[in-house]
Amino acid sequence: MTELSVNTRARPLVERLIGDADALQVAVRRDERGVCIVDAGIGVRGSIAAGLLVGEICMGGLGQVGLQAGERHGWPTWIEVRSSQPVLACLGSQYAGWSLAATKEETGGKKFFSLGSGPARALAGKEDLFNELGYRDHADCGVLVMEVDRPPPTVIVDKLLHDCALKADGLTIVLTPTTSLAGTTQIVARVLETALHKAHTLGFALAHVVEGVATAPLPSPTPDGAQAMGRTNDAILYGGQVHLAVRGDDAAARALALALPSTNSRDHGRSFADIFKEAGYDFYKIDPGLFAPAEVWVSNLDSGNTWHGGALNMALLRQLWLQEA
Repeated sequence: MTELSVNTRARPLVERLIGDADALQVAVRRDERGVCIVDAGIGVRGSIAAGLLVGEICMGGLGQVGLQAGERHGWPTWIEVRSSQPVLACLGSQYAGWSLAATKEETGGKKFFSLGSGPARALAGKEDLFNELGYRDHADCGVLVMEVDRPPPTVIVDKLLHDCALKADGLTIVLTPTTSLAGTTQIVARVLETALHKAHTLGFALAHVVEGVATAPLPSPTPDGAQAMGRTNDAILYGGQVHLAVRGDDAAARALALALPSTNSRDHGRSFADIFKEAGYDFYKIDPGLFAPAEVWVSNLDSGNTWHGGALNMALLRQLWLQEA
């Protein structure tokens, strides 16, 4: 696919996160083996700035994540994501696709589960997706992001080191609970990735995706874990806007614009927290077509034509996020 190393490109961003730990309200420590653990919201407050940086780390240094301030569609703060390598940045790095689990017996306490995201996925290559992309990274350093409320147990860290073929001092693990500022920010920064993943499931030729730009409203985090997850999903499902530049024929570009938005899902129109509860907290019982941005534009660079699909539902988001004065 490419010789670009997402872990090597992410390294300066990781060093900035560690070096600016105090200013970014994150905590950094080394475990007994020398693995670097960055807490961005469990025992510390974390920050939006940390979440923006974690978003860029997740994209393997191949994307830009920033804030748009000022009222827009009735909401004051928006995340903007851009990439000129959207497939590698989003699917080869950012996507939360590495399932990491440990039993109570293995942890000596509570069972553990997390979906690992970020560049270290490309070192391990445990997902079939990497065979489809034709990509593996071989850097001597790696960083993985986990949306968890406690540090991973030793058995999980051992697995990461083994599967990524890294020495302990070459691995960094960033912890971003969804209930934190950093966690909320870095999840909403997945709005472009959500579009790329949906395009992949629709069978669109990923090699034809050239550029991606996306925005989504940034909600306030909440200490309720289920509600926090609901808010971050709702931000993308009902407030996410994505513009993809592609190559190929017009029919495929038009079909993508029409099929990609979340408005096509039977579950569209209700809060994700309610949908998840109704599904018995089982992701696999939710219509997979729901996991997509609300509104999409697809521009075909080979013809100059652009198509549009979907629509924002900011009225629902304001109803869910705003309290009456």
